[in-house]
Amino acid sequence: MWDAFKDWIFWVIQVFYGMCGDWGLAIIIVTVIFRILISPLMHKQTKSSFQMQKVQPLMQEIQKKYKDDPARLQQEMQKLYAEAKFNPLAGCLPMLLQMPIFIALFQVLSSMEDRTQGTTYAFYNIIPSLVTTPSQAFAEGIGTFVPYVILMIVFAGATFLPMVLQQRGSDNPQRKQTMIMSGVMSIFMLWISWNAPAGVLLFWGASGLIGIAQSQFSMRLFRKRDAEAAEVIEVKPVEVEVTRKAKKPRPTKKK
Repeated sequence: MWDAFKDWIFWVIQVFYGMCGDWGLAIIIVTVIFRILISPLMHKQTKSSFQMQKVQPLMQEIQKKYKDDPARLQQEMQKLYAEAKFNPLAGCLPMLLQMPIFIALFQVLSSMEDRTQGTTYAFYNIIPSLVTTPSQAFAEGIGTFVPYVILMIVFAGATFLPMVLQQRGSDNPQRKQTMIMSGVMSIFMLWISWNAPAGVLLFWGASGLIGIAQSQFSMRLFRKRDAEAAEVIEVKPVEVEVTRKAKKPRPTKKK
């Protein structure tokens, strides 16, 4: 089953390679198609995050009010999540969907020379070989290593940047912990990227950058809708009909 999935991944990339004549561009095209397919999930995830930002003050109030009652705190938080239509697991879904492709692509590129004999795996003149890892490129010299270290930074940044953008403008007391966690995650991703084929880094980095663009577009759309809904509606003055009583004729004095 897994071997069939890897063969399918290779076949898809090979189809686009036949069209454009470049393995790197073929990987980017596959990445774009993948992000388009999961865009409804990304839109839903961004909407959930936006709703959560709006209820941050209520969250802080609940945490402060029930800090000595964990059971009641959990109950009230779940109620708030339901009212805000927030799913804490929604943010993990796009990443989970990418992981099988990430692993399969890692294994496919590692055995690329067995699949295609005598083919060059350069990404135009930018990356010499998509099957080479940064550690291997570093052994060949600094000049060869430079494009690979850029890929590593993009690869790690694609993990770090979404968390930073999500916390921007937020008064969440857990913001500091989130930033520390995202920094640790970025270091971990750099460690993973050291022995990952450049094609895998290209896929993940391109996917992350596209995801950030999708998220920012959706967030801007939600903010615009909220701003339009919050506009003061011009109220026309109420016209009140006043019915005046007919004046009675004054009595005339007798002379």
